[in-house]
Amino acid sequence: MICHCRCEYYYSFEGSLCLRIKNLPQFIYHQYNSNQLGGTVNNIIIEVCESELDAELLKSKLNFEGCGAIVSFVGITRDLENGERVLQLEFDAWIEQLSPTLNRIAEATKEEFGVNGIAISHRVGAVGPQENIVAIHVCSAHRKEAFLACSKIIDELKIQAPLWKKEVTESGSKWKSGLG
Repeated sequence: MICHCRCEYYYSFEGSLCLRIKNLPQFIYHQYNSNQLGGTVNNIIIEVCESELDAELLKSKLNFEGCGAIVSFVGITRDLENGERVLQLEFDAWIEQLSPTLNRIAEATKEEFGVNGIAISHRVGAVGPQENIVAIHVCSAHRKEAFLACSKIIDELKIQAPLWKKEVTESGSKWKSGLG
């Protein structure tokens, strides 16, 4: 089998090992927190993609050792907004900063609530009605910390992530939100 995609491994300015895969039907940005031997040490997974976001696949990448709870949030595109049919949402992002920003949110939340692991994936580009936009999974020893951490992550993502959203409806399009 011949692969015509281009893979890049590099270290971010924060020292995390990153992988970029281009020339695929989707753009994938996956950031691992790794040690010198390449093993994942912080149990934090960050993904950004342009096509289907598989929330269950993302969840399966976490290490659940010592966990008694998994709390998940999956945000989808509404098909109606104020009675008007939504055709799609278009997410624009500062790609080079999106994954590091999500990683900082995950690390701070993991430390604040003492959870075992966090996985976050966010779509960019066009997202149709009922399609997944964002998935967040938090695993921990107990449910309370997992619920609080998951809620904190989505709130911080909406404030900090360098994402801008345009809503496309039957009557036109308009920018709905961006940072903050």
